[in-house]
Amino acid sequence: MKKLFRSFEQFPITIYLIRWTLLILPVSLVAGSLVAVFLWLLDKAIHIRWDYPWLLYGLPLAGVAIYWLYRLAGKNSEAGNNLIMNEIHEPGGGVPARMAPLVLATTVITHLFGGSAGREGTAVQIGGSIAQFFARRLRLSAEDTRLLLTTGIAAGFGAVFGTPVTGAIFAMEVLAIGRIQYNALVPCLIAAVLADVVCASWGIHHTAYAIHFVEKANTLVPFVHFDFLLLAQVIGLGILSGLAGSGFAHLTDGIKHYSKKWIKPDWLIPAAGGVVIIGLTFIVGTQDYLSLGVTGKDIHSVSIIACFGAGGASYFSWFLKLLFTAITLGTGFKGGEVTPLFFVGAALGNALGTLTGAPIDLMAGLGFIAVFAGATNTPVACTIMGVELFGPAPVLYYAVACFTAYYFSGHSGIYSAQRIAIPKIGRGLFDK
Repeated sequence: MKKLFRSFEQFPITIYLIRWTLLILPVSLVAGSLVAVFLWLLDKAIHIRWDYPWLLYGLPLAGVAIYWLYRLAGKNSEAGNNLIMNEIHEPGGGVPARMAPLVLATTVITHLFGGSAGREGTAVQIGGSIAQFFARRLRLSAEDTRLLLTTGIAAGFGAVFGTPVTGAIFAMEVLAIGRIQYNALVPCLIAAVLADVVCASWGIHHTAYAIHFVEKANTLVPFVHFDFLLLAQVIGLGILSGLAGSGFAHLTDGIKHYSKKWIKPDWLIPAAGGVVIIGLTFIVGTQDYLSLGVTGKDIHSVSIIACFGAGGASYFSWFLKLLFTAITLGTGFKGGEVTPLFFVGAALGNALGTLTGAPIDLMAGLGFIAVFAGATNTPVACTIMGVELFGPAPVLYYAVACFTAYYFSGHSGIYSAQRIAIPKIGRGLFDK
């Protein structure tokens, strides 16, 4: 009988996939809807700040308000994405349902008053919180809860960026360096696709990016379908992107550590961070490095979109955005790191393209995904993100930039709960 059962293993596989589709449906519906609400509120908050730039002066008070919201109502929600990842690794107290509304509200507050932060962290926490809520209600086993939490990450990420395939791979790849959780392959894809569809059904539109680069034929070596010089430039950008991602992670962690060490009481830390952001804004003479930075207030603003064209950023725009974001998140404001890292990478690519004569739109797009790959140690997901956002033609360059950044970022990253499954270099290579 067992032999006969093994011969028709597709039957239990079908039952498994149907079961998980039914489990994922409510998670995707609620997470996709909440992400849509979040993106709508975020857009309104950013435009309000553009209309009333004096709101930046309220950033220190906003930081104090965020601190007390988490202190009084947050429980263990303060850990954010790392809490969800730890629960997947080793189930413990669970992810509180209050995490979703709390992080949604505090991220909108951060952006309303000019904090330089992103949105991925908020979406992932929404997805994880909703997944844990349904896991409790359905009384799922620890193993099923871990898998449902992973699909929650996929749902949040896929919906917030409109990149469902990337969201699915990211959720499986981000948990441990060097390992992808293939047992979650189809459930994560279903969750990401459904959440993205739900989010879009609410009328949410994602930013459209375009790379107009066209590969020229190699006249020197006809059977090689890439440009040797451009490939070398892409490798250089990958190295710099990995270092930038690692530098951002270390700087943010350092700000957190020394802020807690030197500033007492703790509620003064976000207030001090807000004051520093105000001071830096005056020094650089522009508010371009506040908030998301996907688009700017006017055509002369430095933004992610502007970085895809000549003159869209200065040589130091990438560093300024990195600094503004590290201070914002390091002192306790809420939001994600990913969209600011897109800004950092696009500006870095713009600068390198300008210096070397490489196609600026291609270099900006490669920096966009490569810094993210280095900071999160997710090179496969980021390569796929390049395909989903910019089109498939330069996929070789996507892979080269992301894989190079992955190695040169070392084993650091923006998620402290990320584990090392397989080191990036062989064990014992430097032990002799």
